Amino acid sequence: MTDRRRLIVMRHAKAENFGATDHDRTLTDRGRADAEAVGARLRQEGVVPDYVVVSSAVRAVQTWEAVAQTAGFIDVPVVFEEAVFNGGPHVVMDAIRVVPDGTETVLFVGQNPAAEFLCHFLDDGEGDPEAVTGLLQGFPPAAVAVLEMHVPWSELGPETGRVVGYFLGSGG
Repeated sequence: MTDRRRLIVMRHAKAENFGATDHDRTLTDRGRADAEAVGARLRQEGVVPDYVVVSSAVRAVQTWEAVAQTAGFIDVPVVFEEAVFNGGPHVVMDAIRVVPDGTETVLFVGQNPAAEFLCHFLDDGEGDPEAVTGLLQGFPPAAVAVLEMHVPWSELGPETGRVVGYFLGSGG
């Protein structure tokens, strides 16, 4: 088992204001561009997830597809979770707790408020001050937080990680 675990939490990119249902809202052109920018940054920084958990919402799935295509993520195990679409951070943690033990980097793509609350819930308060300040200013579409985790995935809980990075797909 690895001693280095990293959780990347991404909010879906900018979506249309309305759809047939909230679940069916699609990305805007700006949203697709921002998701591609996140993929480019992950590729540039050499970040490749070993496992991906994505909300089943169309906008989250499309965000993942744009990130993966731009970053060149091929053959990464992906789970599309219906439960996290309406679930809070505890539901997201349940989906991540079943990640295989040897997994080093997990990427979660979902929506707010669950994505942002998850970051605050997991953070031990000892993270990178600049990253934490960015996170405290909000978690807009295509926002990304990177947490280093202190425990195996199965033990995810309050203050079991540390925010070490934060950036926006729009570069803003």
